[in-house]
Amino acid sequence: MSIFCLVHGAYLGAWCWERLIPELEARGHQVIAMDLPIDDPSASLSDYTDTVIQSLQGVDDNVILVGHSLAGMIVPLVALQRPIHRLVFLAALLPQIGMSGLDQFYDEVAPNMLKEIGYEPPEASLFEQLGDEPDIYNPAALTMKQASQDEAVAMEFCFHDCEPDVAHWAISKLRDMRSLSHLTEVTPLQTLPDVEYAYIVCTDDRIVSPTWSKYAARKRLGVDAIELPGGHYPHISHPIQLAEVLTKGI
Repeated sequence: MSIFCLVHGAYLGAWCWERLIPELEARGHQVIAMDLPIDDPSASLSDYTDTVIQSLQGVDDNVILVGHSLAGMIVPLVALQRPIHRLVFLAALLPQIGMSGLDQFYDEVAPNMLKEIGYEPPEASLFEQLGDEPDIYNPAALTMKQASQDEAVAMEFCFHDCEPDVAHWAISKLRDMRSLSHLTEVTPLQTLPDVEYAYIVCTDDRIVSPTWSKYAARKRLGVDAIELPGGHYPHISHPIQLAEVLTKGI
């Protein structure tokens, strides 16, 4: 038996794993999920990390830590503070030493949007290390309204591959995203943790570019991305297929 610790992304909460959890439990595994403080504007990467670590109190080291989307910036920090068997990045951002999330893709964002938030680009020499990487985001996703506040946006970018009843259920549960630390805070990582890695790329992802995901998984983590059909939220749209991928080889 393995213990899956599931860490959600933007607009979501522990509820987003409700369709995946029974599939993992049916395969004999234990599951832990938690709500990150995304609705707290002051929440830092450290606050996110502490929330995950608290959920793992009393748990042994046979933990498979799954980070979806923004949680890719958090789960390596957890793995530096407690034993983790495997880190799984699910359609996730990846931290880059010495940089914030936004530093990695500021050139994809319209200058007027950067000016509105008072963003200053990193030194050119710092950004040069990423110059060979494809764009991280679908350009349209960078200008969309908050999915939690616009149902049409949520349908187009988030839940386009869900059955209608599932999509409407998910939309009704979305939370406002008020903390931006995953974008604005320079990662405290000095090195990536020495653990086993996996990266799952969603081939019809309309938010994080599948091309970037595959490239970055190989370049930064040294693994070939596992391809899964569907959009950015496979734990909601394709829980059976995701459970099969997560438990393969365990």
